[in-house]
Amino acid sequence: MQWDLIIRNAKVFDGHGSPGRVGDVAIKAGKIAALGGRLPTAESAAVHDADGQWLTPGLLDIHTHEDLEAELDPGLPEVVRHGTTSVVVGNCSIGLAFGNQRQSSMDSAQDPIVDCFARVENIPKTVLSKAADKATWSKPADYLSHLDELPLSANMAPFLPHSMLRIEVMGLQDSVSRQPTKAELDRMAGILDEAMQEGYIGLSTDGLPLHFLANEPNLSKRIPTQYAEFDEYKKLTDVVRKHDRVWQMTPATDDGALTARLFMLSSGRLYDKPLKITALAAIDSVNNRSNLARGLLFTNLLNSRALQGNFRLQCLSAPFRVYSEGAVSPLAEADPLMRRLIETELEDVERRQEILADPEFIEAFRAMWSRGKSGFNIGHLRRKLRLEKEFLTRDLNDMQIYRSSVDAWPGQTMAWIYHRYQAWCLNSEFIDDANEAEAFTALGKDIRDDGEFFLGLLRHFDTDLHWCYVAANKDPAVIKRLLLHPKLLPGFNDSGAHVTNMAFFDGNLRALKIGLEESEACFTQMLSRLTSEPAEFFGLSDVGSLRVGSRADMLLLNPEQLASYDGEASVQYQYRDVFDCHQLVNRSDGVVGGVFVSGQQVWDGADFCGDHGKRALGGALRVGS
Repeated sequence: MQWDLIIRNAKVFDGHGSPGRVGDVAIKAGKIAALGGRLPTAESAAVHDADGQWLTPGLLDIHTHEDLEAELDPGLPEVVRHGTTSVVVGNCSIGLAFGNQRQSSMDSAQDPIVDCFARVENIPKTVLSKAADKATWSKPADYLSHLDELPLSANMAPFLPHSMLRIEVMGLQDSVSRQPTKAELDRMAGILDEAMQEGYIGLSTDGLPLHFLANEPNLSKRIPTQYAEFDEYKKLTDVVRKHDRVWQMTPATDDGALTARLFMLSSGRLYDKPLKITALAAIDSVNNRSNLARGLLFTNLLNSRALQGNFRLQCLSAPFRVYSEGAVSPLAEADPLMRRLIETELEDVERRQEILADPEFIEAFRAMWSRGKSGFNIGHLRRKLRLEKEFLTRDLNDMQIYRSSVDAWPGQTMAWIYHRYQAWCLNSEFIDDANEAEAFTALGKDIRDDGEFFLGLLRHFDTDLHWCYVAANKDPAVIKRLLLHPKLLPGFNDSGAHVTNMAFFDGNLRALKIGLEESEACFTQMLSRLTSEPAEFFGLSDVGSLRVGSRADMLLLNPEQLASYDGEASVQYQYRDVFDCHQLVNRSDGVVGGVFVSGQQVWDGADFCGDHGKRALGGALRVGS
């Protein structure tokens, strides 16, 4: 037979912006062998009738932490079922390029993967330990070989993570306590250069002031990358620039001067040639509307003729809804008081109760909670103008209950519950739900304000109170404008991280729906933004398009199902055996009618099939290969 498989009767989109055309695609040895209007089925060992579905290249997710999940469940089911066939890993300066580093670090008592991932990506330490146990290699080149050997059902393109690079050269304790010597910095640059030669897509760093280490004695220390000074960033990014690779970074929101200086490293006018930078930023912030204007200003300026940069902000394609378990919330790390609660081990309920019952803590929290909400002062003006720097909302109207033992609460706001509590204080017979009455009785009738009420709920329910709020991307029109901005990239899904706090595995599908709502032409444009454009930016020549000779990584879409898909309603809280814990996931079943990786079907629209998770269909994507 000439071909292994023909997919017939699909409307084929190439990923490069061409209009869709009904036709066939033939596959041979995991590659696309032919495209045409009507290919001879007699020449193929198998035929798949797409029955009017849309066939597109497999989608790229450019910001994930699936490197951990790949060690425990290499089928990557929560990624693949949504049509994503290639993921970028090693983001935010943390990853597995150096193995578990338990032995290679100078701090034998430390566990760098657990230390760096637990609070930054809100992944249980038990899960991290399982992944670290499997990370037995010690060199970046060996990690790529390891990925090729795993039975992956998606491709993985790794960054070299800066925090782990610092730990490798300096040891964990020194990496957060001092600056590297010249010899150490030279060694870091040498390791990075070798990794670029091996095919790594670039370097990842992180500046977000929410990211702390998870174990003693460093609970108050941020992850190692954040202790680097400008000269260190400059030396390492010079290596990235030389190889024409990508620097993934997160702006230091607490140091605008440093951030601006680092952004300027993209400029080809100021330096030898442009440096490709992709930066995370929830720029359409609910609390600070100026972030949007500043983000777009920097983007347009850096990519102007005057500066000749190659700079791309990443934009999430959905409302940035953050789920919290009591005080455990990724954005709550920004507040020192909430951080005291997060620093405790999840199992240490007693310690959190002590903190929450401390009168000094309560008064300090009430002061923080009420800051800028009233009076004639700068704080109040900034709040009115939506120019606050806070990541965490301090408005009960914005906080929605997701899961609770009180049947009437899910779907309601904290403000609604507070009003019920106030009514109960006047007439306790007002409440007929035993669990709600128990909660209000535990709070007592001496609560003075909504801030103290919130603390009381945390004290009573601990991590069993599940609530959520939208921190950014509330306006659908703004999301669409950002996703289609030529100098931004759809991303920031954080797939594989924030196990119980975020669920954006379907982020790419949400972006495609936004395009489809406009027109088929806009869908085609959005598809390019999720396939060929990021593939070109990251230097991944074998993915992101349907052309003869490329990898046969494809998905079949049901356009009617996509048009009616409700991403906000897709979030589910499910137990995953491989993690031995619950996880927030998305369910878009029916939207994706089929997923093929290396020409093998791994998802049929309702279930996994074929060789999913059983043999290596995906592998390490290397630049230059």
